[in-house]
Amino acid sequence: MDNKSIKKLEADLWESADLLRAGSKLTSQQYCMPVLGLLFLRYAYSRFKKVEEEILKNRPVRNGRVMPVEASDFAEKSALYLPKEAQYSYLVNLPEDIKAANIVSESGQLMNSLGEVVNYAMELVEAQSEQLAGVLPKEYTIFSDDLLAELLRIFNNNALDEVGGDVIGRIYEYFLSKFAPVVASDDGVFFTPKSLVKMIVNILEPTSGVLADIACGSGGMFVQSGDFVNSKGMSANKAMTFYGQEKVEYNAQLCLMNMAVHGLTGVVKSGDEANTFYNDAHNLAGCCDYVMANPPFNVDKVKAEAAQNAQRLPFGLSGVNKAGEVGNANYLWISYFYAYLNEHGRAGFVMASSATDSQGKDKDIRQNLIETGHVDVMISVGNNFFYTKSLPCSLWFFDKGKKEELRDKVLFIDARNYYTVVDKTLNEWSDWQLKNLNAIVWLYRGETDKYMALLRDYHDVLGDGSFDNLKKTQEEKIQLLRNEAKAAVESATKKDRKRIQTEFDEKLAGQEELLTIAQEAVWLYSKFGDGVYQDVAGLCKIAECSEIEVKGWSLTPGAYVGVAPLEHDGIDFHERIREIHEELLTLQAESNHLMDIISQNIKEMGI
Repeated sequence: MDNKSIKKLEADLWESADLLRAGSKLTSQQYCMPVLGLLFLRYAYSRFKKVEEEILKNRPVRNGRVMPVEASDFAEKSALYLPKEAQYSYLVNLPEDIKAANIVSESGQLMNSLGEVVNYAMELVEAQSEQLAGVLPKEYTIFSDDLLAELLRIFNNNALDEVGGDVIGRIYEYFLSKFAPVVASDDGVFFTPKSLVKMIVNILEPTSGVLADIACGSGGMFVQSGDFVNSKGMSANKAMTFYGQEKVEYNAQLCLMNMAVHGLTGVVKSGDEANTFYNDAHNLAGCCDYVMANPPFNVDKVKAEAAQNAQRLPFGLSGVNKAGEVGNANYLWISYFYAYLNEHGRAGFVMASSATDSQGKDKDIRQNLIETGHVDVMISVGNNFFYTKSLPCSLWFFDKGKKEELRDKVLFIDARNYYTVVDKTLNEWSDWQLKNLNAIVWLYRGETDKYMALLRDYHDVLGDGSFDNLKKTQEEKIQLLRNEAKAAVESATKKDRKRIQTEFDEKLAGQEELLTIAQEAVWLYSKFGDGVYQDVAGLCKIAECSEIEVKGWSLTPGAYVGVAPLEHDGIDFHERIREIHEELLTLQAESNHLMDIISQNIKEMGI
């Protein structure tokens, strides 16, 4: 689902929340989950229809009739089966008078309101998935039939047919940001943007084993890992075992919903037992092949004694204040992520930028961590990647199974100036930018074959030839198309101009997308050619442990990669200054002339 579609969905959610606010006396906490339950059901229905279409393609025929689909067919496709009464199309098309429709549940109970019917639909869905038992909201009788019917219509939205990505998580955060901003930002908790999740998964490359997210939120790490494993021709549910901890029960419910709609199974614990500072809810310390997380940043007032008793602190406790509390829990999280890994495990997580060179006890822990040789990659991320926060962050990667020749080295990447602008408040990495950054890691690891495969992917899209020439050719195509569009619109009749402009706009969008891909190909090839890693000023550097010691055990990429050289833009500096000065004098003269006119007008008015 593209960003435009998600924004459309967000607007619909805002509209639905307005309806709830006007039509009921519920608080945002009370109506949050019912609305998200409807969103989940609509999202699940989209996936159900797509999988059903795949199943029916090769369905056997008996006595001239296609055999009906069954729940077991969907289980084989790692999808959630929906009985007819739980399908969104059934609910949205119910008659206004529910009593007169004589709708009866499997147990023979006559349903008298739309709320009862929707509650029953949620029960039917829960019966299809053991991990959803007791998770879905079933409080729909608190709404009037008219209000609930309107909500169903709002979510009967074609945008949700484009299933993909952690849509539920993003929209959940949008909902919180609109109606409960205190909850949305409480303790630094906020939704992990998809491009950061993809980067973590792509670098860790999960294939099989135990994956834990001990701050799992709405489950984006699990969903993306499942997609990664499935894309390699394996079954995520057979290859991976997913474990999650999430203190906020709402988030844990969303995680289970999100996993279920993607056909994933896992164990997620929530509430006090899932407070990671004090509990290892699944007893996974030292057992994980992969650890991924976006923990809350800069949490304070963690009880030091309780955290120490819970262990999982291989490098000791962070700084403790007079009240016996850890003043900043960032290094508790960092220690946990390391402690959960087995002897060859990999970890990738999001962390506040300040943690890369914080001082005091944090510095001691960081030194001990670096000296293990297991710190693998550090990536700086710029502002505006988070959906409701503008803060920068860092991505940390550990690898206990590092090649021996890399044991004393860390790859630093400063990606703060490498991104795609979505809008004025949001940046992201495009799929090709994700691949380019991933390619740097491949070359650092000596995986040149993956880099060469990426170059072939570029050529498959752009054609043969040098990337510089392909980019130039694409620029020329766009200019010719713009000229053609201008001439066609100018010569068209008034009634045809809008249609013709729209047709050319669509053609231009396709060509501009190809140009963007060509630009990314040039960006990559100009730095690493046919697959030879080299340090690139302002972007990446492989630093040895001795260099890191000299830098005071800092893990800030900018301290190592330096600054990229300024590229000459072909403009003569002195000539440009002269032009600016002349322009300033002209503007000043015009200003003086206008002031004279205003003064004269005031005099004539007798003021």
